[in-house]
Amino acid sequence: MADNILIDEPVEGVKRLTLNRPEAMNAFTNAMYLEFIAILEDIKYDPDCRVVILTGNGRGFCTGHDLRDKEPPSWVKSGVGKAYNTKYSMEVIASIPKLLRNLPQPVICGVNGTVAGMGYAFPLAADMAIAGQSAKFINAIHNAATGAELGMSYMLPRAVGAQKAAEILYTARRVSAEEAAEIGLVLKTVPDDQLQDECVALAKDIAVNVPMGIWVTKQSLWHNMNAGSLEQAMEFETRGVFMAQSTEDAKEKRAAFLEKREPKFSGK
Repeated sequence: MADNILIDEPVEGVKRLTLNRPEAMNAFTNAMYLEFIAILEDIKYDPDCRVVILTGNGRGFCTGHDLRDKEPPSWVKSGVGKAYNTKYSMEVIASIPKLLRNLPQPVICGVNGTVAGMGYAFPLAADMAIAGQSAKFINAIHNAATGAELGMSYMLPRAVGAQKAAEILYTARRVSAEEAAEIGLVLKTVPDDQLQDECVALAKDIAVNVPMGIWVTKQSLWHNMNAGSLEQAMEFETRGVFMAQSTEDAKEKRAAFLEKREPKFSGK
């Protein structure tokens, strides 16, 4: 694969994905979508990866689609009409927020610099986002004639409330890092030079917990936001409790706690 997305492991159990087209503010090409999806699909079935950090290289986190990319989507057959081309294209591109949200591993988004267009959806799809002070969020999707895509109209009001989401989506105004933290768009704002350390520290706090327990807790958190009742939510949680407690990793977590040491999980 190309080096459009860098993968490293800052600490054991944590994979960091760095969007690596700084000359284009990490805007995506059509080929890059497939590269990113393949990486996420691989991580989904990797028991050694317990937390994912998603960040960007350079002055921008991600500014959406690179309009200079002249290569058509390789997954769309030539000769189809405009409506079909758009539908086929968006089916693939729109799978990215769903993949991020449905990974077994929690996703921490380290937002550096400008977030615009489609890139706006990535911090929303992550479990948590931390912004560097230079971060700014711009709904540039209006430049493509609409104000929301990739699930933004669903995720943003759940993060910041309906009225604030309406203002952001309708006006396309810039949201600073400080305001993003105030309204719940990100977890917190930190100095730019501390962004990666803060993301890694949060990831380490997650990675010491039972992997299956984190998996089912993530499922419970997001699925139960739409649960029809408290009883329904609790039943979903209870099934997760049984599953997580049945693993050998759960025994290792208890032993590590009693022995006052770091757990060594085996994915069993």
